[in-house]
Amino acid sequence: MAVKKTTNFKKYINWFWALFIGGFTSVLLFFVLASWGVFGALPTFEELENPESNLATEIISSDGKTLGTYAIQNRTPIRFKDLPNNLVNALIATEDERFYEHSGIDFRGTARAFIKLGKGGGASTITQQLAKNLFTKRASGNTIKRIVQKAKEWVVAIKLERQYTKQEIIAMYLNTQGFLFNASGIRSASRIYFGKEPKELKIEESAILVAMLKNPRQYNPNRKKSKKKSFIRRNVVFMQMEKNGLLTEKEKDSLQKLPLEINYTPESHSDGYATYFREHLRSFLKSWVKKNPKPNGKRYDIYRDGLKIYVTIDSRMQQYAEEAVKEHLANLQKYFFEEHKNNETAPFYDLEEEQITMILERAMKNSDRWREFKKRGVSEKKIIASFHKKRKMKVFTWKGDRDTILTPYDSIKYYKYFLHSGLLSVEPQTGHIKAWVGGINNKHFKYDHVKQGKRQVGSTFKPFVYATVINQLKLSPCAKFPISPYTIPKGKYSIPEPWTPRNSGENPLRYKGELSLKAALAKSVNTMSARMIDMVGPKNVISLAKQAGITNRIPAGPSIALGSVELTLYEMVSAYAMFANKGLRVEPMMITRIEDKNGTLLSQFKPKTREVLSEESAYVILNLLEGVTLNGSGVRLRTSSARPGYVTGYPYKFTNPIAGKTGTTQNHTDGWFMGAVPNLATGVWTGGEDNAIHFEKIGKGQGASMSLPSWALFMRKCYADTTLNISQEVFEKPEKVSIRLDCEGQAKQRDTIKVKKPVIKAGDTDF
Repeated sequence: MAVKKTTNFKKYINWFWALFIGGFTSVLLFFVLASWGVFGALPTFEELENPESNLATEIISSDGKTLGTYAIQNRTPIRFKDLPNNLVNALIATEDERFYEHSGIDFRGTARAFIKLGKGGGASTITQQLAKNLFTKRASGNTIKRIVQKAKEWVVAIKLERQYTKQEIIAMYLNTQGFLFNASGIRSASRIYFGKEPKELKIEESAILVAMLKNPRQYNPNRKKSKKKSFIRRNVVFMQMEKNGLLTEKEKDSLQKLPLEINYTPESHSDGYATYFREHLRSFLKSWVKKNPKPNGKRYDIYRDGLKIYVTIDSRMQQYAEEAVKEHLANLQKYFFEEHKNNETAPFYDLEEEQITMILERAMKNSDRWREFKKRGVSEKKIIASFHKKRKMKVFTWKGDRDTILTPYDSIKYYKYFLHSGLLSVEPQTGHIKAWVGGINNKHFKYDHVKQGKRQVGSTFKPFVYATVINQLKLSPCAKFPISPYTIPKGKYSIPEPWTPRNSGENPLRYKGELSLKAALAKSVNTMSARMIDMVGPKNVISLAKQAGITNRIPAGPSIALGSVELTLYEMVSAYAMFANKGLRVEPMMITRIEDKNGTLLSQFKPKTREVLSEESAYVILNLLEGVTLNGSGVRLRTSSARPGYVTGYPYKFTNPIAGKTGTTQNHTDGWFMGAVPNLATGVWTGGEDNAIHFEKIGKGQGASMSLPSWALFMRKCYADTTLNISQEVFEKPEKVSIRLDCEGQAKQRDTIKVKKPVIKAGDTDF
């Protein structure tokens, strides 16, 4: 009978323990060698304390909202206390269930991954992933090198656990994660994908972001091809939360049924609010860093050093301003397109074909495309040829960008059809700029019509003439003068020919009778403005305008009384704010303070002030300007009679005191409206890119049609938001007013007028 051979299990058991102990010893030895730096230098204590990171400079509005960033990577760090519990719970349940139990390395998870050869999930803890984000950056494709990297990550993870609290590690990890679409870190991801701060995230939104951590491209909710995967992965997060006791089964089931929803809010220089303001601010900061070095003498980098720029812009008012301009311009543009259908030289008037060609060629040579080709050394002949080849492109429309096929040259002509606008709003008492709309779309139209664009200001300049007369001669708004033609002779004020301005319109009755100063400004009577500037002289008017905030050169001729001078919207609003602030000019300011990434104050800004007018004179000018909106060219703010459709949003039905002035230039090329209430001065300009681009007739082309509606829509939105506290009260009257203001019920008599010789102050000759 054969004897069965007994299996020698002892031999296999010995082999198992030998392999296990040997493997464990090897791993331990490998780990020790890595910790000694045998496989390359490890981060120093100082590097662990201050890991190298590109931190975005953040622009923070006066109401605490992030307007935008300047960044290499759009990363603005956040602290643990600003993370919602649902996000932290979702993260730990999905990425590292034993996060609070281990000290950097989850040996249990590592053993599981080793036995299952990685098929049961990875073994990296949140701390290890943080170590990789901070010091490895990219995993090597070479197996040996990756093993070395992994060993280093283990060592760094343990050091991080000793150095930081668990809460700090979670915050650091989420701050270093990338989420695509210019979203670096959890804070920018929250803003970009949901339009809110992390603290405001709902649990289903937090789950979407946690789902992206596995692979931000493969599980991205904003990519059409990955939305389904994002939805499935989000529901895995809910399942993990239920598994770890963070959700009940009922809550999990309910959440998994929710549709995948995001509020994609891209963040780049051309996206978001206050884009033109942010570009102007960038230019200022580039100058500021040169004058304000770090303690070590090096310059701050606005793209990497995580500065915090606290600005005066109110995000709510900025939004209302941009909405107002868009609503009106999109509507007005329809009438402009319609008018030019029958214009053979559209969108230009009064130009020959050669002149139009010159304008288009100049625009071609000023384009980014031309400059790029010139940098590359391409010949002009080839560049010009490229402008006449059709290509796919996205073009601006009021309903959003549209894909089309055009030659670059034809696209230049297409863009000439668009009307442009700028809006600036300033708080007179502080100089704080509250809203800045530099144009209709920063992506397609870079030119800033607040600070860069100089255009003829028309009748909006007349208040400075009246202010000079009232301040020097103490005239009453009730004072009456003939409205007959008024001539300033040749040679006076160095003019080469006699100057006799005409009033608007052809009706000869416009030159008969007399009007009070208040009525004359309300009706914008040119002959009265000519008479006024001759009373005090152009140089005195220029002196006052410059003290009020006008910085561009003003020619010392009498025609400035009608607004022949070209100025920026920034200058005009700055100067008008002075009237609303009792004659005290406060220089507009856009920044209150600058801090470094740790919150250390680097610079604090205070407004500069200057007395321009007496309080009494300023109040009298406000009284005159109120007449414009009660009985003059700005009366559309009050009335509710039928109006044509191009007056967007009409009727406005304002009943509160408003000091305002319209302005319309020759050929109705530029339309202006300047308006002020006690705590807000706002100006709007509207026109074409070139002077030959305008409406054919004054009905649509005047300031009351082109710009007043944007102002009215903006103010209506501001008043609707009671949190802004925009004043609807009367302008504060000085205790003593010696100048007569009540023109009603008075005897019809002319005030006694003593015309004084113009006085030129020392230092006011450089105009």
